[in-house]
Amino acid sequence: MKNPAAATTIDEYIAAAPKDVQAVLRRVRAAVRAAAPNAREVISYRMPALKQQGVLVYFAAFKQHIGFYPPIKGDAKLEKAAARYAGPKGNLRFPLDEPIPYGLITRLTRLRARQDAAAAKTAQRRK
Repeated sequence: MKNPAAATTIDEYIAAAPKDVQAVLRRVRAAVRAAAPNAREVISYRMPALKQQGVLVYFAAFKQHIGFYPPIKGDAKLEKAAARYAGPKGNLRFPLDEPIPYGLITRLTRLRARQDAAAAKTAQRRK
């Protein structure tokens, strides 16, 4: 399979990416897994994603960048650290011709995991 959009697992998605991008995707995957070790890996919207109660993050390879979704909100320091990578809708774009900030990706995923857990607790209290 050479079409990442046809992937049904993250392993298939990575294998379908160009060889030089596969290593980057593996490291992004490791960074998000380190931040949310109990999350499930899924393919959603044709992209790799991590899911707990809801989807924590998506990541995807494009010609010139790695996309990282959703926009990060709720932590001013992290928003500032990620600002230089923000695209027009707030989603992040990590250029492939620059060092990928794997530590930042881990921190962003941890924030999303905390936010997801808090949202799940709030939803459970409402029941």
